Parts: sequence; C-alpha cells; structure tokens
Amino acid sequence: MAACGRVQLLLLLLLLSLCLLTVQALKPLPGFGNVHLPAAAMHQQFRAARPTGWKLAEEQACRDDVTRLCPKHSWTNNLSVLECLQDKKEVSRTPNDDDLLWNYKLNLTTDPKFESVALEVCTSTMLELKECADEERGKGYLMSCLVDHRANITERQCHQYITKMTSIIFSDYRLICGFMDKCREDINTLQCGSIAVGEKDLHSQGEVIACLERALVREAEQKDKAHQIKDECKKAIMRVAELSADDFHLDRYLYFSCRDDRERFCEHVRVGEGRVYKCLFNHKFEEAMSEKCRNALTTRQKLIAQDYKVSYSLAKACKADLRKYHCNPDTSMPRAREARLSFLLLCLESAVHRGRTVTGDCQGEMLDYRRMLMEDFSLSPEIVLHCRGEIEAHCSGLHRKGRTLHCLMRVTRGDKGTVDNLCQTALQTLIQSADPGADYRIDRALNEACESVIQTACKHIRSGDPMILSCLMEHLYTEKMVQDCEHSLLELQYFISRDWKLDPILYRKCQNDASRLCYTPGWNESSELMPPGAVFSCLYRHAYRTEEQGRRVRSTNNMHFNFTLTRDCKVEVQRILHQRALDVKLDPELQKRCMTDLGKWCSEKTDTGQELECLQDHLEELVSNCRDVVGNLTELESEDIQIEALLIRACEAVIQSHCHDVADNQIDMGNLLECLVQNKHQREMNDKCAVGVTHFQLVQMKDFRFSYKFKMACKEDVLKLCPNIKKKADVVICLSTTVRNDTLQDVKDQRVSLKCRKQLRVEELEMSEDIRLEPELHDACKKDINKFCSSVAYGNAQIIECLKENKKQLSQVCHQKIFKLQETEMMDPELDYQLMRVCKQMIKRFCTESDAKNMLQCLKLNKNSELMDPKCKQMITKRQITQNTDYRLNPVLRKACKADIPKFCQSILGKASDANELEGQVISCLKLKYADQITRLCAEEAAAQEQTGQVEECLKNNLLKIKQDECKTEVLNMLKESKADIFVDPVLHTACALDLKHHCAAINPGRGRQMSCLMEALQDKQVRLQPECKRRLQDRVDMWSYAAKVAPAEGFSDLAVQVMTSPSKNYILFMIALAVSLLFLVGLLCGRITKRVTRELKDR
Repeated sequence: MAACGRVQLLLLLLLLSLCLLTVQALKPLPGFGNVHLPAAAMHQQFRAARPTGWKLAEEQACRDDVTRLCPKHSWTNNLSVLECLQDKKEVSRTPNDDDLLWNYKLNLTTDPKFESVALEVCTSTMLELKECADEERGKGYLMSCLVDHRANITERQCHQYITKMTSIIFSDYRLICGFMDKCREDINTLQCGSIAVGEKDLHSQGEVIACLERALVREAEQKDKAHQIKDECKKAIMRVAELSADDFHLDRYLYFSCRDDRERFCEHVRVGEGRVYKCLFNHKFEEAMSEKCRNALTTRQKLIAQDYKVSYSLAKACKADLRKYHCNPDTSMPRAREARLSFLLLCLESAVHRGRTVTGDCQGEMLDYRRMLMEDFSLSPEIVLHCRGEIEAHCSGLHRKGRTLHCLMRVTRGDKGTVDNLCQTALQTLIQSADPGADYRIDRALNEACESVIQTACKHIRSGDPMILSCLMEHLYTEKMVQDCEHSLLELQYFISRDWKLDPILYRKCQNDASRLCYTPGWNESSELMPPGAVFSCLYRHAYRTEEQGRRVRSTNNMHFNFTLTRDCKVEVQRILHQRALDVKLDPELQKRCMTDLGKWCSEKTDTGQELECLQDHLEELVSNCRDVVGNLTELESEDIQIEALLIRACEAVIQSHCHDVADNQIDMGNLLECLVQNKHQREMNDKCAVGVTHFQLVQMKDFRFSYKFKMACKEDVLKLCPNIKKKADVVICLSTTVRNDTLQDVKDQRVSLKCRKQLRVEELEMSEDIRLEPELHDACKKDINKFCSSVAYGNAQIIECLKENKKQLSQVCHQKIFKLQETEMMDPELDYQLMRVCKQMIKRFCTESDAKNMLQCLKLNKNSELMDPKCKQMITKRQITQNTDYRLNPVLRKACKADIPKFCQSILGKASDANELEGQVISCLKLKYADQITRLCAEEAAAQEQTGQVEECLKNNLLKIKQDECKTEVLNMLKESKADIFVDPVLHTACALDLKHHCAAINPGRGRQMSCLMEALQDKQVRLQPECKRRLQDRVDMWSYAAKVAPAEGFSDLAVQVMTSPSKNYILFMIALAVSLLFLVGLLCGRITKRVTRELKDR
C-alpha cells in the first residue's frame, strides 16, 4: 500500500500532462467524462494487440495527427511522438487518437520493458537508491520511486530518461493509484470533474487538479465558509504540486495557461529547477501578462506559501541550511506551520540576524520569495481572511505591485480609516515574514517610489544595504524627499517601529543587550509576557543611564553587574529615537496611550512634528497614561535634544557655527540644548530654529525634570528644600530664595549645594530672556502686554523692556511684578538681559574684573569713555534714570544710607510683603523722623508719595549735613552723573523739560552737552527760563560747588582735573609753585650747614 500510495502521488503530478488528452471515445465514469471500457480492460487489450516494433505514428488513429503536428524525425520514436502530441493544444485531434494515447501511456506505467530500460540506464542510481531497487516489478512502483528521487539522481542518462518519462507518462489523475478513492468525494462536491466535451478545453484533465488547488487555497482564505477538503486528498494535491516544482511542463494547467506568456517573457530561460516558474513570477504584474496565466501563477504562489517545498529552487537551495538550523518540519507529524513559507523565512532570517552563515543561493531564493510576499497581498491567506472589509472599503483596484498592501498599511496608520486588530496582526506577521527592513528592494512599491531619492540622497550606500531605510528617514521632510516616497516610507516604518526585530541593524547590535537586560525571546519566537514594543522601551531606558546608575552590586557574592547598554547598541537606540521623533505614529506606546488626547486636542495639528508639540502644550490636560509617556519622552529629549530631528535640522547652521563641539559628543547630557539657548539670538539662528528652541524652553517650565542639567544638579536639593513642587519656575524661585536668604544672613554652610547654585544661575539667566519663561509675571501682565506691547515680539526681553517703559500706566498687579523684577535686576545686573545683551562687548572691554553684581556700577563709571558704544551708553542712562526714581532700585545708595532711611521704619518693613511697594509708607515714616534725626533734611520732600526721586533730591540738597561717609560718597556720585547727563536727574529733567525743548532741542544728549546748554541759558540774561527750572539749576550749581569742596580726589589724575577746572586755578598753581620754591631754598640752606659741620669734624 505504501508503494501504491507513492505511485498515486507521483501520478498526481503527471496528471497535469494529460490536460491535452480528453478521451472522447470512452463511456462516462461517474462524473468524469466518457469511457467505453474500464481502464484496466482497455489496458489488457492494448498490451495483447501490439506486436514488437510497433510504432505509434503508424497507427491509423494517430497517423494524420502525427503527420500534421509532429516533425518527421520524431516519427520513429514513440516517446517523442507522445511528447509532441500531448504538448499540442489542438482541438482537432481525433477521439480515437486520444484513446490510443491514453492507453499507451497506461501501458508505459506498468510495462516491465520500460522498467528494464530504467534498470539499464540507472545502474549506479539503483545501487544508491536501495528503496527503489526493492520495489515490486510490473506495477509501476519502480518508475514512481525513481521519479520521487529524481532530484538525487546524478547519472546523466538516468536523469534524462526519468525526466522524459515523468513528462510523458503521468498526465491523467485517473492513472494514479488510489487517488480517485481519496479525492472522489471532494471532486464531486466541488464539481471539479463535471467536464463535458464542447464546454471546456479538451485538455481539461489538468482542470481537475487546478480546481482542487483553488479549493485548497480558498479553504485557507475563508476558513469555515469554504468546503473543507479531506486531509488525505490535501496531501495528494500538495504532493503533485511538489513533484511538478522543477519543470513547469508538469503543471499541465499552468503550462497551457502560460505557454504564450512563457514565449513572450521567458523565451531564453532553460527548463528545469523551477527557472521558468521564477521568470514568470517576476513578470506576473506586467501589462502584457495574460489574466489566465496571472491567475494560474497566483494559485501556484499560494501553494508555495502553504508549503515551501512546492518551490523546487527554494527547497533545493536552502536544504542544507534548513537542516543546519533545525528548520525542517517533523515528517512524522501532519503538515503544520513548520511547512509554511513564512516559517521557513522566519527561521532562516533569524539565523542571518544572529550573524550565522546562510549560503548565498539560499539567501537569493529567500529574497525572491520575500519580494513575492510583499508584491501580492493575496499570497497571505490571513490578510485575505481578516482584511477583506478594509480592502473593499479603501483599497479596491490597487492589486498590483504591492499597492494594496501599502494601502492597508496606510489605513492601519489611521490616515484613511480604522483597521480590525486581526487585520493589523496579519499585516504585522506578513511584514515580519518578508522582512523588508533588511533590504528595501523587497518592497517593490517603496523601491519604485523612492528610487529618485535613493539615487540622489543615498547613492553612497550600497544597494540593498539596510542603512538605505535609515538614510531615507534622515531625509524625510527635506527638499530631497518626494511625496510618494514619504508616504510609502512612513507606511513601512509604522510596522517596523512596532517590532524592534524588524530593524536588522538594531537587532544585530542589541540582541545581546536585550537578552541580558530585557530577557527577550528568540528572533522568530513570541512571548505574551514581553511584547515586541516593550523590548525597545526597555533598551532606551537603559540607553540613558549613566555609568553610576547602570552599575548594581549583588550583596550575596559581591559581584558587579553592569546594567548599561554597549556603545554600539546605544548608538542604534539613539538612531531609532531620532527617527521616531519625526512622526508621532512611529512611537507605538505614545500613539496607543494618547489616541484619545490626540483626537481631543490635536486634531487640527497635522503638520510635521506638530502633534507632539501639541501634546506637550496640553500636558496638564492629558489623561494620566498619556501624560506619563509624553513626560518621559520630553525628559529624554532634554537629555538628548538630537532626538528632535526636525529641530536639529532647523538649527544646523547655528550648531555648525557655535555648538559643533558639543554636537559631536556621543553623550549629550543636555549640553547641546543649553548651547542653542545661549546662542538663540546669533545671526545664524533662523526663525524656525528659534521658535523650536523657545517652545522647548516653555515646555521645560511645566516640570523641572524636563531640564536635564538642572534636574541632575539640583534633584537632591529639590527633594530636601522644595518638596511637592513640580513646576520649574516655582522650583527656581524656591531655590533662589533659599540662596538669597542664606547669603543675606551670611550662613557659613549654604543649604543649596554648589553644583545646584551654578546651574540655578544658568536657569535664571535663561528665564530672563523671555517673559513667557516667567509664568507668574506673564500671567499678571497679559492684559498690559496686549494693551501697550502688542506690536513687540517675544524674546530678547523686549516685552519686559516695553512694560518697564510703560510702568506708570500698568495695572497694579503688573506694576508690582515689574517693580520687584527691577529691584532684583538692580541687585543682580547679570539678570538684566537687555543690559547684558546690549553692553556685552563693553563689559568685556571695561568690566572683565568686576563682580557680576557690580556690573552696572562699572558701566556707569565708564559711561563717558570715548570707547563706550552709543547703544550701551543709552542703555546705561535708562538704568540710571530707573535707579533715581526710587532709592530701593539703587542698591549701593540703599546700603550706604540704610542708617538714615529704614532704621526708623522697621515696624512698617516687618509687616509688609514682598508683593507690595513700600514707597509711600516709608516716606510717611521718614516724614515724621527726618526733622529730629537727620536735622530736618527731607521734611518737605518726604511728603511726595510718587516715585519721582524726591528722597534722592533731599539728600543732594543736604549733602554737607550728611555725616556717614559712605552715604555722602554715593550722593556725590549721583551729582557727578547728573552733571554729565540730565536724564539721570529726574527732578531737574522734569523741571526743565520745556526749556530743553525750546533752547536745547538741537543739542545731542550725553557728555554734559544739554546741561552746558542750560547753564549758558541760565547765565544769559536775555533768555527767560521757567522759574522752577531756573531754581533747580541754581541749586545744582550750589551742589556742584559743595561737591567740589567735600569730594575727595580718587587719584593724582582726579586731583589734577579738579585743580585745572577750579575757578581759583591760577591762585592754586601760584601757591604750589611758591611752596616748591620755599622747599628748594630750605634744602639749599640745610645742605650748606651740614657741609660746614662735616669739614670742621675732619679738621679736628
């Protein structure tokens, strides 16, 4: 029975050759055409009637057909005649001829003479194939065994003989031993045998097998909805397909369906080893390919997808590798998933990804069949079964060249609708089987769409290299990218990003780390406990551990374990993160957790990179799961801003000019972002980069953890001093307040660590650049900004400067905030962004040795230098005017005169809060105390409640009565500054505003020019000044004379200047000359006396 079964399988293969032979003269077997006699009886009659030397061409029934259809040289050879007749797709052959041919082939099946010939030409083969040598003679078993093992036959004559017998003899499924018994029920149910003459092609015996094959495919695609073929019949059908795998002539239905197409596309391709099949597969979607041939090829490909051995070339090329890597199915078990093409590909791809050696021929075959799977979605029965609705709704009419598959990918991304989970799983499985990440050429749709981009942007990379996809991702959203390529690339990357194993470079570099740190299964295995997306999440968490964080010690045996990634793996993880930042849909975890929030907050944000920015902007409103993943990603970006690929592209110019040293570092640690912030206003900075950097700064204000360097420097201080505070601005205020209090109290050991204080300084300086980085100030002044500064751009502290200039008109809340800001800036000028920006070069020139807190004082001292920049000088003047409007805005004056102003008002100061201005209350207090304690210096002026410089004016008027030297010196400095520039003397400037306009409008301010103009007008009796202006000018003259009397010279040059500018210059110089002359005379006199005394001593 085993031998008979093998004959059945072999003959199944050869039934395909009988598609040219429909025996018209036979009486009908049940459902299978017409036969006059049973086959066995006709066979006996045929054998008995034919003498030795009988020629098929001489038979009356075949003579005319042979003469008409076959070349004359073949008439003497019965096998050649038979081969000729059965390969002619003619409808005019006589019924008697068909009858004769069928019986002759049946005779060949069992004739001992043909077995004897086989024994003669296959002598060595019979010794090697003992299984065939032991077969019973005369029943066709020997021929069946040789055909079954023909791939192992090395004898040339034996191989040729068996090949010819194969193509001629086994062409009718009815000749196969036991086939009818095993498949009769399925044939009848499926109506595969209801073939009547005139209704179908005469070569319709091949239709039976083709019908069964289509039913077998349909069963896989429709499951319970299709007829279930019996297992024994399935095995017989697949065995026939397997035995016909090397020569397409043996698949009689496909041979006749594609004969013209073979001549058109594969004319020069030699028959054998599946070469014609492969050629036809490669041209399957050509326009010139006939539809009938295309359908037949598709059926054959679907059979290969179910059992890889139906492909002769693949099974032969990969036979050794399958055995080497244990990919062969268990032959004792029924056909299962191990026989499927997808399993073979996964198993061998696993070996390749692990760095194992797979033969070049096998890899070439794998490449062909992976491309085949990507080109035609219908070769995957799971996709046909589970994605039918999506295909009909969104992807109809896009069958060829992988377009349907890419359409389904696009739907799965959410660009065209939604996809069932089973459909998405089927797509993911297909992508894993085809593995297009290893070679982009496998994806024909992507290859064609991106050909021009590859030729221009990626021409330096070898064709087929996995880095081509990375190169394309690097050029996504650039000028070199074309739209079709962009769409196809994102559709494929959507699936690759959901399984880390589909990126071959990442897998190769990180497989050991993943196994060590994430406990991953093998490449072609799956684990419910460790889904593919979780592996990459695990890898990137370990990628950003510092060496100290990565080391762990097991106390039991004191062994050290390193939990950080290797360098090569970390580089690949960073590459993947950079790619994912280009599109939120390439981050599976983010898209899964934030689907609702994306629809709620970001439905209109469809431009590149806007979705993630939108989620970051609405961080507080997101659901907790989404907020966590967005927060983690933002925290990661703060450490390595290069993850933000779009931002890095926009900032390429400024990075190359100012940040190339930190950009080249493999480990960023937040340095690049800090550099970009510091150089945000360089000329290389474009608007797109500036907007991106500012946006990230604004996002950082939501959580101090989003500033990596600040977090690493201050996390311990935050936990200790500012617990439960999350927002960065609040943390900065908390820590800076602590530092200030410790400094004022002269605490020896400051509570905030040194490294935190340094980074805190950086954060304070960055926040001073844009009012939006100080949320409390921005919120308090929003209405005022819209009212007074609507045309002013953010950045460069321009909004803050605008609010300062309009301070008197601001709302009370905003006014208080601006006053507090000015007070802070005057105490620490380095926080005055506009001053530091405008006077940057002047600070380098004049104040390199000055302390940061004395920067403004240094600039004031050098204000009138000829080398002073005019813009900086103008900014210094503005700050001087501000200082002279309120004593608290002049910290030097405030400190010098603290005994004269605040000591009597401690009760008021103690009750006041930092948010409220104290000017009115302090002056009211001074109003009561000045008369007694400062000899009634400021009684009248203290009544002024507005910040108009009246306290300072009082001190100037009573300069000679101030007892404290420090306070007196500071007031003298104020007088000196006001003499050089009237703008720094608000009282005088207010009193003389009209006179300046009338008499000095043409005079440029600065260098005392306008003050000199007013003094000349004062002395000119023809000019009439305003009474208040005249009074104030006369007061200034008196003050300057007082100052000249009491102001000490700071050096010889200062003394010389004072002498030369004094009205008594001649008198002073005369007295100096007289003193020198007297000194000279005294010296001469003393010298003569000492000389005489010395001589007298010598004479003794």
